[in-house]
Amino acid sequence: MDLDLVAREFAPGTVYLNTAGMGLPPARTVAALAEAIAEQAAGRADVVAYDGPVGAARRAFARLAGVAERQVAVGATASEHVGVVAAALPEGAEVLVAAGEFTSVTAPFQHRPGLRVRVAPLEHLAEAVTPGTALVAVSLVQSADGRVVDAAAVREATRRVGARLLLDATQAAGWQPLAPYAAEADYLVCAGYKWLLTPRGVSFFAVAAEAMDGLRPIAPGWYAGEDPWANCYDEVELARSARRFDHSPAWLPFVGAASSLALVEELGPARINAHDLALAGRCREGLRALGHRPVEADSAIVSVAGLGDLAKRLAEQEVRVSARAGGLRLSFHLYNNEADVDRLLGYIPPATRSTAPVA
Repeated sequence: MDLDLVAREFAPGTVYLNTAGMGLPPARTVAALAEAIAEQAAGRADVVAYDGPVGAARRAFARLAGVAERQVAVGATASEHVGVVAAALPEGAEVLVAAGEFTSVTAPFQHRPGLRVRVAPLEHLAEAVTPGTALVAVSLVQSADGRVVDAAAVREATRRVGARLLLDATQAAGWQPLAPYAAEADYLVCAGYKWLLTPRGVSFFAVAAEAMDGLRPIAPGWYAGEDPWANCYDEVELARSARRFDHSPAWLPFVGAASSLALVEELGPARINAHDLALAGRCREGLRALGHRPVEADSAIVSVAGLGDLAKRLAEQEVRVSARAGGLRLSFHLYNNEADVDRLLGYIPPATRSTAPVA
């Protein structure tokens, strides 16, 4: 990890351990947004030129995922991309999801009439796949507690029965190298405002070449055209790539996204991964020493059941974390260090009989 580069890009005023809720923008992103807003306010913005950062962000995500640029669509939220997949499924199709899954993954299927949504424990998702399963949809890393799905086992199970696989990389992209997972997924969706450090309003949808023809855009607009600026009146010829699934991008967030993704690439996901996991491991060890039992996961997210009420008290000490599903959720990223872990642990009370998890 290039600590000098990190120090130039980040100077948080708190011990910020909530990237799983929202990442911090690097200085280069703040500067790019300030310049873009100033140009707009002065009446000098060129709307066609916004294609530059949109394209740069798309290409950067494609490189991070190890896929071709033509396989990547852009939008604002992960759920809108999941909705494209949900709309394409035939009447009566079964979708298998993990128990406790974030609703951006599950809601598009649950609220599309005619689908059957079945739930299985994350640890048993692969063995829950049956010949009647049309699609498995799951987050690579669980939002509530940081558990990591065995994507290889799930992919093997879906291939045995001819089912498709949708992976949500929102809590993984930025600290977990994506290419091995994207290579196995039919559909990969990702919101960028967490570990990829983009402004909110940036998302990506990578579609495997063999899965693309089975999808149709939902409410395609002018930006989904093969040549958006030349053909934006009367009738749109849809793009002959995943751009057909583009939603017209929020220009300013993508200005920021291009800068943020450039930093992630510069630092390198593998080095970020090693850094984040080392801090998370130090945190788990400290929590165990205090008598707590954090969720076991090889993850940059650390969760402790039953301690969610501590989040407000920690905020009073300028330690920013989050409470999810009744647990205390801590997330470690490139702008954190060992001193942050130790300061956090100094505010965590030792477990008592009333707080220690039941074996």
